Parts: sequence; C-alpha cells; structure tokens
Amino acid sequence: MIKKMGIAWHLRMRMAAKGMFQTSDLLPLLAERGVHLSREQVYRLVAQEPQRLSMDTLAALCDILDCQPNDLIEVRVVNAELRKTADQSGRAAPAVRRSTIRRPDLS
Repeated sequence: MIKKMGIAWHLRMRMAAKGMFQTSDLLPLLAERGVHLSREQVYRLVAQEPQRLSMDTLAALCDILDCQPNDLIEVRVVNAELRKTADQSGRAAPAVRRSTIRRPDLS
C-alpha cells in the first residue's frame, strides 16, 4: 500500500481557545519572541496549512499558545492506494517475461 501523508493544521482553533480571533493578534507576540513576519505571512500561517514552517516560528507559536507541536499539527493519511502488483486475492501478479531480440545470423 502506498500512503501519502499530510497534516491538519489547528492554529486557528488553538488561537480561538486563547481568545485570539484576529490574525493580527499574533504579530506583536511573535515579534516579542524574535519572529518577524509580515501581516500577509501571518494571515497565510493562520488561514492555510503551511508547506514549510521554521522551528523558531513553531516554538514561538507553542509558547504564545501554551501548547506542544502536536497540538498544532496532526499528521494524517490523505491518500492511500493499493499497489497494482497484487490481484484481488492478494497474490502477486504474474511476472512479465521479457522477450529477447535475436539478431539475424549473418554468417
């Protein structure tokens, strides 16, 4: 089985639990911890699942929200598919036999 992994990003939920409903609420709190992001970057951080996240930013968010990384990031399977090499009974598919190319005998 091939599994594609993804995450569920719970930053907005953790912010709401702390009474923070504006993305701009994070700007000064992050800056106090040495993380300087633009308004747009903070908005995207809250509104979307990040593709990349610095450890400094993650540590600052955990400190601000009094939580652990696993409270913000939930790892999950987003797509699982069976390999095409097994049939319905679970047996391996028959091996494909390669033919050889024979050169004509020129002697």
